[in-house]
Amino acid sequence: MVNKVLQTLPAATSDAERFFRSNLSYETDCSDVWETLRSERDSFVLLDVRGQNSYLTAHVPGAVSLPHWDISPEALDRFPTDAVFVVYCAGPHCNGADKGAVKLAAMGRTVKKMIGGMTGWAAEGFATADGPEPREPAR
Repeated sequence: MVNKVLQTLPAATSDAERFFRSNLSYETDCSDVWETLRSERDSFVLLDVRGQNSYLTAHVPGAVSLPHWDISPEALDRFPTDAVFVVYCAGPHCNGADKGAVKLAAMGRTVKKMIGGMTGWAAEGFATADGPEPREPAR
């Protein structure tokens, strides 16, 4: 019987360290976002890149709605040029956060993805908000 786990050998430990360290440069998780929002709300802009209807139904409190298909230089004018963006979408089954992150990075904006999206947020048991976006962007 073929061992499916070890059919492809694991990477060398130095390569694995470099790979996983690199991932942390691109991603954050729901728990880290929740904790940071509690203490340093102004340290990043949290973007919900799903459609407006999904946002209105439930979103991370303090998140700004900007669907990934609407991300443009003009849409970003309201944010400081040195802002760090954290994007999220519906969850692991959705690539909207990746699409949004690509657009932001291509425009020279600093960006990380909140892995898990709304599915991960709910799995952690964190509260959600509904309705229109806040008057002031979460930074």
